[in-house]
Amino acid sequence: MNGLRVAVAGATGAVGREMLSILSERKFPAAEVVPLASERSEGKTIPYAGAELRVQRLGHDSFEGVDLALFSAGGARSLEFAPSAVKAGAVVVDNSSAYRMDPEVPLVVPEVNAGALASHKGIIANPNCSTIQMVVVLKPLYEKAGIRRIVVSTYQAVSGAGQSAVDELRRQVEAAGSAGGSGNPPEAREMSHPIAFNCLPQIDVFLDEGDTKEERKMVDETRKILGAPGLPVSATCVRVPVYNAHSESVNVETERPLSPEEARELLAAAAGVEVIDDPARLAYPMALSASGRDPVYVGRIRRDSSAENALNMWIVSDNLRKGAALNAVQIAEALIEMNLLRAA
Repeated sequence: MNGLRVAVAGATGAVGREMLSILSERKFPAAEVVPLASERSEGKTIPYAGAELRVQRLGHDSFEGVDLALFSAGGARSLEFAPSAVKAGAVVVDNSSAYRMDPEVPLVVPEVNAGALASHKGIIANPNCSTIQMVVVLKPLYEKAGIRRIVVSTYQAVSGAGQSAVDELRRQVEAAGSAGGSGNPPEAREMSHPIAFNCLPQIDVFLDEGDTKEERKMVDETRKILGAPGLPVSATCVRVPVYNAHSESVNVETERPLSPEEARELLAAAAGVEVIDDPARLAYPMALSASGRDPVYVGRIRRDSSAENALNMWIVSDNLRKGAALNAVQIAEALIEMNLLRAA
């Protein structure tokens, strides 16, 4: 299929801009790309493929003739406008949490469960960034040895909270430097407490049981993507003073024995995964080296002797790329390859 008309809703945000960049980088077969945003951004220009595109207002009438709509405009706007896109004949790939747990909507990481796309009814959900990078690594282990339990602690970059959070970290670091480290605590506006030189064990709001919404997302989404509704998953999600790329400490108990050597071999052959695991040379994944790159990186793969058939590992990925924009574009590419993208 060639000559698609593609809309990007939320085009002026961090993920929307990344979507445009990745569409261009991967030479996605778009005859026309239509950037959509709120009325505040209407008329502004945004770069795409060496040119400038004029931003249009996102409305219910924005999708006539559109084949594919990539949404990264927030859950409320997805709920409001995605049905209009589908009604106009487009397939929607939504990056918000609005449709992720809808049983009628596939929740897809192409390397893990691309087959779920066949059941789509016009909307496909892009999973949470921290979930995506974890399941890409766990899927080969799950297929080989089964999984009995997952315990994950995340170290999530401020870019996951938006550009305003990135700006806030930068301001706080600069303020602390100018005060010689002896001034008043930096002011927190975007997050619950200062993030510079700090770690916040809260991402999103707290739920009644004590988990945060982000932690619940990781549990529920992992089960849905792996097709394992009863899988025990425990998550603790932490915001750290890193600009970009999420890191995760993952402990996985498998149903059958799996050595670290076997796990490395499986992961080295897995799509979208790159193994960096040579402690003797101080080689392991890091946020600084993962930022701006596509793979999910894994290292520190080692046996956990405190539990039967348990492994520890360290997983790092760029949350704006594979954790959001790249995964959405890969879903669109899979739709084309599987002949599941309807033309208007």
